[in-house]
Amino acid sequence: MEYLFTLKYQLAADDKDPDALIERLGAAGCDDALIGVGLPGRLALAFTREAESAGEAVRTALEDVQRVIPGARLIEAAPDLVGLSDMAEVVGVSRQNMRKLMLTWSGCFPVPVHDGSTSLWHLADVLAWLQEKGNYPLAQSIVDVAEVAMQVNTIKAARRLSPQASGEFDLLVR
Repeated sequence: MEYLFTLKYQLAADDKDPDALIERLGAAGCDDALIGVGLPGRLALAFTREAESAGEAVRTALEDVQRVIPGARLIEAAPDLVGLSDMAEVVGVSRQNMRKLMLTWSGCFPVPVHDGSTSLWHLADVLAWLQEKGNYPLAQSIVDVAEVAMQVNTIKAARRLSPQASGEFDLLVR
């Protein structure tokens, strides 16, 4: 199956030549990615990768990039954190329709990860909720890759926790 996802990286100081990076990535098997180098010191790879599962697609892409650019630090795997407009685009509805769903089903609509002037949700949570409702045809590949991206980002974030903080708040956070 074909999986579409993006990996965003912070580059090490010695990996700033975009042409050399593109050449190395292509030679290492990342020729299935569009490579973006818009911000200095950053790299985004939009993959269209064939694999048996979303997990295998993302894992092999992470391994390929790590092998070629060992000093690069993963910033984010996407699609994961989304606003209403991003959600609507994935589902194929208008932003207004997505907002209406959120307000109509406020008691059971997924809780945002960040609530504020721009709220953010894990796309996997929203897609799972929509699948439960059964009214929106969703490609299983996007559901699967959103779940894997959320897992990768959660693992990355969890590594930043101190053991003390983890134990202190573990039973209090739901």
